Formats: sequence, C-alpha cells, structure tokens
Amino acid sequence: MSTPTNGNGRLDGAVVAVAGAAGPAGRAALLRLAEAGATVVASDADAARLAEAVDAARYAHGGATVTGDTVDLLDLDATRAWADRTEKEFGRIDGLVHLVGGWRGSATFAETDLADWDLLEKLLIRTVQHTSLAFEAPLARSGNGRYLLISAAGASRPTAGNAAYSASKAAAEAWTLALGDSFRKAGGEEGPSAAAAILVVKALVHEAMRAERPNAKFAGFTDVTDLAEAIVDVWSKPAQEVNGTRLWLTPQS
Repeated sequence: MSTPTNGNGRLDGAVVAVAGAAGPAGRAALLRLAEAGATVVASDADAARLAEAVDAARYAHGGATVTGDTVDLLDLDATRAWADRTEKEFGRIDGLVHLVGGWRGSATFAETDLADWDLLEKLLIRTVQHTSLAFEAPLARSGNGRYLLISAAGASRPTAGNAAYSASKAAAEAWTLALGDSFRKAGGEEGPSAAAAILVVKALVHEAMRAERPNAKFAGFTDVTDLAEAIVDVWSKPAQEVNGTRLWLTPQS
C-alpha cells in the first residue's frame, strides 16, 4: 500500500482518525489536519459538539473530507467497528490521534476521592486501550501509521492533589509505549513502519480561556493550535525516529 504524501508536513492522501474531537484541542486538530490535506474521521461522545467541530473544519477548508461519528470508546466492540468502518470506507487508516480528556483533582493528597479514579480510569486509560487495540492492525497496514497520545507533564512528576489524574496519564503512556514496542517487533530488522508516540504538554490553552482571563500568563501552557501543528509534524519524521518516544511541547520536568 502506498504511503501518503508527507513532504513539508502535508498529509495529502492520508486518513486520520481523531478520538475526542469536539473539544478545543480536537477542533484545532481537525482544522490543521484538514488544511494539511488529510481525510479526517472524527469521533466524540457529544454528538452536537462533534457536529459543530466537523462543520467548522469543513467550512474552513472547502473540499476537505471531514466526517463525524458518535462512538462509545468505552465499548471495545463499538471502537473496533469504528476502525473497521473507517478502513472499509476510505481504504486505509494512517493515524489515530487520542484527545479524549478529563480532569479531577483535590486540594491535598488526603482529600483524594477515589471516585475520581473510577472516572479517569475510563476516560484516560480505557479509551486508550480500546483505540489502540482497534487501530493497531490498520495503522500497521498503512505503511506510515501513527498513534498519538496527548499526555501531561504530571504523568512523570505527579503532585499531591493530582494523584488520580497523574496515575491515569502515566498508565495511558505505558500502554501507548507498549503499542510502540509491538510496532517495533513487527518491523523486524527494517524497523517499524508505524509509530506510537506521546505528545507531552503541561496544560492546554485556547482563545476562549485567554478571553476569560486576559491577565493570566498561562506559563508553560501549549496553545491548541501549536499542538495541532505538532500533531501534523509527527508524520514528517520517520516512524523509527518517533516510535516509542515522548515529544515534549513544554520544558521537560
């Protein structure tokens, strides 16, 4: 199977799925991927917000193929069906960008509510497990596949009030790196033809946040447009170079 064009960061011919596409980061990713020439297949649990995000990307880039699908990523069979449907319709899958988010925290470690863990385990770990299992084979078949997890610096330096969140992110990172090892082993001596990588941010910021807090500095935060650019850039590097790596978009702690 041919490899999509990736010179100059362009993704003409590529098919990229985006999980958790309705939030600010998802919207920015849809816009940038469409601009880069990719066919974008978006999913989110919120059908109304997903439709708005898909429409915005379509209108911004006339002629771009951007589709939306309401998928329950907590259901492995539903997630596999989404991957199968996407590959059947478009003939290939060259990327899965995991943007499913969620945050819960407490003022102190002692005040940690384990109900937060129950929620975050589903949002931040289970969705990674299901999307990676569903998309591993199509990404390997692509010839230039990428599985990209958006993670947080707190995964490697947790704070007292973020125990559940940081532990969930750390588990998701470990799972993603295990997927990368699978790609490495499948590639043998020639090296992997697909890659699993982690994009690490301190936190994300977008225009609405700046408008709400005009005096805030958001030090170390990554703008969602910069994250979207970094996502597209991952395809410009060889799979062997990015597979199993953490790509830091904020100063490494």
